[in-house]
Amino acid sequence: MNGGREQPDRRTTVVVITHNRRDELLRTLGELARLPERPPVIVTDNGSTDGTARAVAARHPEVTLLRPGRNLGAVGRNVAVRRAATPYVAFCDDDTWWEPGSLRRAATLLDTRPRLAAVTARIVVEPSGTEDPVVAELRESPLPGPDWLPGPALGSFLAAATVMRTDAFLSAGGFHPGLWLGGEEELLATDLQRRGWWLCYAEDLTIHHAASTARNATERRMLGVRNTLWFTWLRRPVVPALLRTGHLLRTVPRDMASVRAVLRAASGLPWVLAQRDPVPPGLEARIALLERARSGSSARRYVG
Repeated sequence: MNGGREQPDRRTTVVVITHNRRDELLRTLGELARLPERPPVIVTDNGSTDGTARAVAARHPEVTLLRPGRNLGAVGRNVAVRRAATPYVAFCDDDTWWEPGSLRRAATLLDTRPRLAAVTARIVVEPSGTEDPVVAELRESPLPGPDWLPGPALGSFLAAATVMRTDAFLSAGGFHPGLWLGGEEELLATDLQRRGWWLCYAEDLTIHHAASTARNATERRMLGVRNTLWFTWLRRPVVPALLRTGHLLRTVPRDMASVRAVLRAASGLPWVLAQRDPVPPGLEARIALLERARSGSSARRYVG
């Protein structure tokens, strides 16, 4: 007998990357340790200098702690996924944590839909308990999808709030090392769809987000602009890429941060053009449809 408690569900490994956010990470690990699913947890410490690794080892010895010795950005997730021994991986950041029962439900959705690569959860902002503005965009996605999807089809996902099929992630190469961090999901999502995988939003999954105070909003904006430009030229045909670039240059804030972001993007053009592989027309049509739907979204504005 389990005394009324749910049995553990070991189908999913939780993957977390962190850098110099010891206190937030410890809170997240505490929340994950209380989940009824009791998932294995892998943390990649991206070169923290604030004692993160020591604190995790001391307080959460059950966690698999990876220490690559430098800040790998999103590639830290790749390192962790390769260590996972479960069919699914649940990504969360050091300032997000899964609601009890959500991982179990996500695994069941993936179990019963073999072409579904990823399910993205509803995001609740803490401590207010309100929905993140991006949730409305996910819920109202205009993309068509097959009837068997358990929610709206998505063109991308949020790495802080998504459960993904491990073999799909690995087959698509994981997060691209060139992008490092900042909107890195769009390239992986596009490559998954190119391989015939589907992504969707699932209303009955929930993740909580207490935004870290240890973040540089301007640097995040610069990375977002740079990576949007790089994704555009890596995967979109010439005319849409030119139009998207022009729109971005017209609409980003008029300041030195935007200038630096564009200069960073320009400095990467040699490798971007060398790896350029435009998507076929059907997938480009989906990207364009999603781009039009996002054009009025407050959740997609470059701020900071």
